[in-house]
Amino acid sequence: MTCQTYSLLILSVIMIYFGHFGNSLNLLQLQGDIDRLKADFNSSHSDVADGGPIFTDKLINWTERNEKRIILSQIVSMYLEMLEKTDKNKAHTRHIVEELYTLKANLPDGLQKVKDLMDLSKIQMSDLRIQRKAVNELFSVLQKLVETSTSLKRKRSQFQRRCKC
Repeated sequence: MTCQTYSLLILSVIMIYFGHFGNSLNLLQLQGDIDRLKADFNSSHSDVADGGPIFTDKLINWTERNEKRIILSQIVSMYLEMLEKTDKNKAHTRHIVEELYTLKANLPDGLQKVKDLMDLSKIQMSDLRIQRKAVNELFSVLQKLVETSTSLKRKRSQFQRRCKC
């Protein structure tokens, strides 16, 4: 796939998960704006293909809708961060930024969830004080896990009863 196809795929996935198909987002106009942005960044340079895609390969492992919203929230934030440093006097850049902010507005909690995951990865489990606290919370954590798995089983069985597959 070409870089242009990757960009279109990413935007399509973002729009599908945020419910913007048919609403305010005009994909064809946005594709033209992206083409102009690619020219600004000289994205046809040979090094663009080195190392494979940046974002699209990350989406493969995120299967559930809410999971995808978390990762897409981060991807949108990264695009916005990148575009904040560009020339916003250009109409195509402004339009892309506006659409990304519109999409981002539908993701109020994605960033906090990612921060929570990052915080968890920084916990020093070899620290005796942390271990004590963790042991004190173990029953509550297991209780939440059981509640979650029971809830999922209940949803699946309800779906199977409704589904006439």
